[in-house]
Amino acid sequence: MQISAIICTHNRDNYLGAAIDSLLGQDFPGEFEVIVVDNGSSDRTREVTEERANDPRLKYIFEPVLGLSVARNTGAKTAKSEIIAYLDDDAVASPSWLQVLYDAYQNNQQLAIAGGKVTLLWPPNIEPPKWLSPGLAGNLGAYDLGDSVVYIDQPGLTPRGLNYSIRRQFLTEIGGFDPQLGRVGKNLLSNEELQMTELALKKGWQVAYLPAALVAHNVAPERINRSWFLNRGWWQGISECYREQLAGNAGVAQFGRGGERFVRGLYKAVQYSVNDPAQSFDNLVYTYGQIGYLNAVIQGILFKK
Repeated sequence: MQISAIICTHNRDNYLGAAIDSLLGQDFPGEFEVIVVDNGSSDRTREVTEERANDPRLKYIFEPVLGLSVARNTGAKTAKSEIIAYLDDDAVASPSWLQVLYDAYQNNQQLAIAGGKVTLLWPPNIEPPKWLSPGLAGNLGAYDLGDSVVYIDQPGLTPRGLNYSIRRQFLTEIGGFDPQLGRVGKNLLSNEELQMTELALKKGWQVAYLPAALVAHNVAPERINRSWFLNRGWWQGISECYREQLAGNAGVAQFGRGGERFVRGLYKAVQYSVNDPAQSFDNLVYTYGQIGYLNAVIQGILFKK
């Protein structure tokens, strides 16, 4: 088995079939497998997968413990290849996706993580709202560092988890994805990919952006409103606090960092309010995220064991 493609899914049966089909239809001449990790779904996830069970490359696993990082680790344990590629359940991979990823790892033995460009698929008859900045589009999964290969040296530029691959040797070395980060059910915890990139760079591995490894990501209709982005910003702040705690950077100093970012974000939200409403809302979301961050800091200090 040359590469393993994994879809971790939770109650997304309306998108899942297209994601699976995009993998089974890959232009990849070698041996590959597609693993669907059903993370505690209560919809038709199993039925959607079993409708395609006549393809021997497809496998179904049920993981009852909720959590994207848990599901990713379960998929990796089942996978038979050295290269593991993760596609979100509401995304569609381009036909050459697996080939581009596979070639990158074969040509660079120091490559630990790689991901590609992500475009957005908007629902029928819906246009991107005017208040959506390019930065906030990233919260919907958009990811574009250009048309050339880029080796990432800043964790903040790490590939999106919906279009993501990793070398098993590195994943084993660090003990898998940390279950304290990453989405759990409907909450919006994140930062697990950022943490992985930090670890990879510290250990001398490389992380790459591969523009030809293209994936399109569906924008769910319920996400096209300001309240969703504010909630996403809140959870981003909490995720950042957790990531700092895991890295040993927690404590009173977090109040200073969060407070400074809050003031800066609020200032920019007001500054852009007249001439650039989209950028103003972007900074408002960032500011709201710092409230989530500071709330998590307080919780961490009060309930520290």
